[in-house]
Amino acid sequence: MPQDNAENILNTNIAGATRTFAGLSAHGPALGRAVELLTQCLLGGHKLLACGNGGSSADASHIVAEIVGRFVDDRRGYPAIALSDPTGVLTAVANDYGFDNIFARQVEAFGQKGDVLLVISTSGNSANILRALEAADKIGITTISLLGKDGGQARGLATVEMIVDEKVTARVQEAHQLLYHSLCEGVDRALCG
Repeated sequence: MPQDNAENILNTNIAGATRTFAGLSAHGPALGRAVELLTQCLLGGHKLLACGNGGSSADASHIVAEIVGRFVDDRRGYPAIALSDPTGVLTAVANDYGFDNIFARQVEAFGQKGDVLLVISTSGNSANILRALEAADKIGITTISLLGKDGGQARGLATVEMIVDEKVTARVQEAHQLLYHSLCEGVDRALCG
């Protein structure tokens, strides 16, 4: 690829990310509520469950690592589970109950009232995300969603939602990372405060 092509791609992506990031300030109140809910959950002896597909699965694992480890300040570890990480569980549930149930089954198994479920979906239309939200609702688990585009079918299903109004999946994922890093920082400050 010629260098000028690569530079054009980079500059186009920077412009797109800048535009997308500028719109995120509207999520300040929702982010504040998410920080409050997750902090109350962890201080109350409960846990975070997180899930997503593809890149959003990696984001769920990333968030869990920040909660179990730390984001900025040194503090004790808090319980969090990335529902996309246990390979044996995923393959067993997918084999026996179908891929659409891989997260819902774990929410039923691990989730308790007082926990928080964080779902991440760039489309908001993944059946396994929708079923996880339904399972959490049945148990009475608080839910936070990071969604993209128009929020899809998941729009309106979570206790707190942040929808990145962007069509390009890469820009949605970049914005989700900024939002969940801000969530982790807010929770870390509250836990260490």
